[in-house]
Amino acid sequence: MPTLIAQLDAALRAAADPQRAEKMSAYMQHRLHFLGIPTPARRALSTPLLRPYYRADFAEIQDIALQLWAQREREFHYCAIDLLGKARRYLPASTLPFLLELAQQHAWWDSVDGLADVAGDLIRLQRQEQPQVLSQIEQAVQHPSFWIRRIAMLHQCGWRAETDSERLFRFALTLAPEQEFFIRKAIGWALRDYARHAPQQVTQFLALHGTQLSALSRREAAKHLPDLI
Repeated sequence: MPTLIAQLDAALRAAADPQRAEKMSAYMQHRLHFLGIPTPARRALSTPLLRPYYRADFAEIQDIALQLWAQREREFHYCAIDLLGKARRYLPASTLPFLLELAQQHAWWDSVDGLADVAGDLIRLQRQEQPQVLSQIEQAVQHPSFWIRRIAMLHQCGWRAETDSERLFRFALTLAPEQEFFIRKAIGWALRDYARHAPQQVTQFLALHGTQLSALSRREAAKHLPDLI
């Protein structure tokens, strides 16, 4: 394990670009530190090193992810998200609480949304054999951290025909009273994503409940529904 982290550290630091790192940090409001490596280049370096661990035991994957998350620069966190995403088919339901815990560390929209994608895939793939993931995401929508509530709102993005529209709309209404920008944006994005697959259902939902949503949420949700803009 230390060898893997050391190999990733050496590979990524050798590709560091301080000027790009400053621009990336500025884009994130200087909340995070970067090495300055674009995503394609980072994955070209990290994928060969991470690939042998895609089917590792959860305890080993968890340990790798925690070690990567403990690093200062954001690229290491992205590597952890990539590893968890590639391993998602082989992970137990106990991975979801771990993802939600990880999301609260060095939290910002980029890591939270990356982990939301992993969580969503995990739930979609495991919900039949490991139905406890559904109860876990139901609890997440009431979590004290708005970042976890954002994951709950976004977790079905990309599900298309597999979307549980009842849960999607219920979560949207549960979170609708919140003032937090990142929650309001998530509501709109989740509804807009589903509208690409089921425009009539989203149109009907907005007609019935749109006044309960913020203007931001309504605008994002209706972006591909021109009759409602």
